[in-house]
Amino acid sequence: MPIQTAPFGTWKSPITTDLIVANTVGLSSVLLDGDDTYWLESRPTEKGRNVIVRRTPDGETVDVNPAPFNARSRAHEYGGGAYCVHQGTVYFSNFADQRLYRVRPGETPVAVTAEGPLRFADGVVTKDGRWMYCVVEDHSPSDQQAVNAIGRVRLADGEVQILVSGNDFYSSPKLSADEGRLAWLTWNHPNMPWD
Repeated sequence: MPIQTAPFGTWKSPITTDLIVANTVGLSSVLLDGDDTYWLESRPTEKGRNVIVRRTPDGETVDVNPAPFNARSRAHEYGGGAYCVHQGTVYFSNFADQRLYRVRPGETPVAVTAEGPLRFADGVVTKDGRWMYCVVEDHSPSDQQAVNAIGRVRLADGEVQILVSGNDFYSSPKLSADEGRLAWLTWNHPNMPWD
């Protein structure tokens, strides 16, 4: 290959961003459920689709959400907390429609919530598996800022109940061990929760 000279910053590099990240799988959101370990893989070869992966104690790994399902929430616009696991059942926000889905490894995901303007994140399921407490974000007033709240979803029929609202942001709901109390983070513009 002949050597070419070009002014600083104008040469074409054979090293592209696509070449660097093409086979780099992003790993995040590790969760434990009994003896199984779950995590999210962001896969560039699948256009960045987020796949929930389960690893059993014997080392077997399996994709939980089949294509085209993409476990990614758009709550708070940047997402996070896109899935949770309860006794082998995975609940996740699907990026395309922002609905909550239920799936067990090897099965087809089933929608829990109805189509609509709601987004869900940071889910935690009650011990009896009846409810998921989570961030619920309402985008129905399309000309206004989204309304952020803490709510719960009845997992049998997808009914959504808002429990706490009125602040600009809510995140990270957690149930006490006896499930008698619920804690969360909240804050208002321009302050952050640590202010």
